[in-house]
Amino acid sequence: MLNLFTAKTTRFDAPVLQLFNTESRTLETFTTLYGHKVLMYSCGPTVYDYAHIGNLRAYVFVDILKRTLEYNHYQVKNTINLTDFGHLTDDGDAGEDKMMKGLKREGKPATLAAMRELSDFFIDAFYEDLGSLRILPPTTFSRASDYIVEQIALIKTLDEKGYTYETSDGVYFDIAKFPKYGRLGNINLEELKSGARVEENTEKKNPADFAVWKKGELGWDSRWGKGFPGWHVECSAMAIATLGKQIDIHTGGIDHIHTHHNAEIAQSECATGKTFAKYWMHSEFITIDSTKISKSLGNGINLRHLIEAGYSGDDYRYWLLTAHYRSPANFSFDALKAAKQALYRLKRHIYEEYKNISGKPSADYIKRFHAAINNDLDTPKAIALMWELIKDDTVDNSAKCATIKHFDKVLAIGLSDELDDALFKLGVVSVDDIPDEIKQLINDREAARIARNWDESDRLRTLINLKGYTIEDSASGPKISKS
Repeated sequence: MLNLFTAKTTRFDAPVLQLFNTESRTLETFTTLYGHKVLMYSCGPTVYDYAHIGNLRAYVFVDILKRTLEYNHYQVKNTINLTDFGHLTDDGDAGEDKMMKGLKREGKPATLAAMRELSDFFIDAFYEDLGSLRILPPTTFSRASDYIVEQIALIKTLDEKGYTYETSDGVYFDIAKFPKYGRLGNINLEELKSGARVEENTEKKNPADFAVWKKGELGWDSRWGKGFPGWHVECSAMAIATLGKQIDIHTGGIDHIHTHHNAEIAQSECATGKTFAKYWMHSEFITIDSTKISKSLGNGINLRHLIEAGYSGDDYRYWLLTAHYRSPANFSFDALKAAKQALYRLKRHIYEEYKNISGKPSADYIKRFHAAINNDLDTPKAIALMWELIKDDTVDNSAKCATIKHFDKVLAIGLSDELDDALFKLGVVSVDDIPDEIKQLINDREAARIARNWDESDRLRTLINLKGYTIEDSASGPKISKS
């Protein structure tokens, strides 16, 4: 199988790939369990609603990670799960099932069939988001309700090995039986008090014990009665089923560290007797006005909102990549507008100034780019390197074009599109397609510029912008784009 990044380039000694491991809390040199194959599992969305822009950051991070691994000539087999039942609003096994919450919102009955129908819609919406963000599809999308047999089998194994106990509302994992519980994030269990992070359940032996089966009127039949597997069990069972008992990398958001991923480690390692994941990697939160994004707070902006406001998936992806995946980022439309303008200028360089003619890439810039992304996916540095290249008079335009397109194999922000498609996305408008009203405003502005009436020229530019067009002055005359 041909690797995506085996195109011939100038040879040099590749820098060592280093990734930050949440478990060790250090930057580690990446090595695999299985030669040149990488097995990677990523926690996916709960498909009861559209993914908000904060959720989507986690999948852009996974995509950059996958592309970087492939850039380093690894073959990546990866799974992203789709949770379509059983995820309660509180990680401590309390609150309402999010899928049930979605059914109530949509006025649908509380049945498994209705739950499947609801999740079908939002799974399709999630796929659409991934496409808009140029995210490579995983090897497997694992839908939780398609892996019930595997989840029940995992719970049965834990039960038979003595790691669980039954209560009136479910079956719980006894963390006292796994002394290493909480090693991810260095959780201090002595400080975990009942009611602090989890709702009190007097039948639990320890407040941090987590459900592997929740009893209820809705769900599937099992030896413990009707109900559904716990949310944490879903991921362990699907990771093992699709990738095996030991994987190289497990990813998620930082909100997964405390409970979800520690639970995954405990139940997986107790069931198999093997170390579950070699590397744990987590992306940081995005805030809006320094407030965590949350549907309950009503600030859950999704990608459709951005597109309706005139932005593209490329614009949002570019904005995300200007911050390191482990750094918090504060979203604003002003910041997104600046990202859109920056990306627009990059594309103009490729398709107009450089004429989309690729020569031989710059070995020096490729080496520096490789060093940046191999340093724990340093995309801000990689983007800064592109702008440095554009300003570098010692590199000719054909080499600049080829080098930037080489960068785009990992960054994936639309700098390698075919010419016709790229110009369409730029929104460049031919003279014949400009309405007469806009043509007149452009002519009036040109007259004002010739007369050096800069105030009138600025006024007319603003008026043109308000009517949905962008005007950019160049040596060959004004260029008009649809905003």
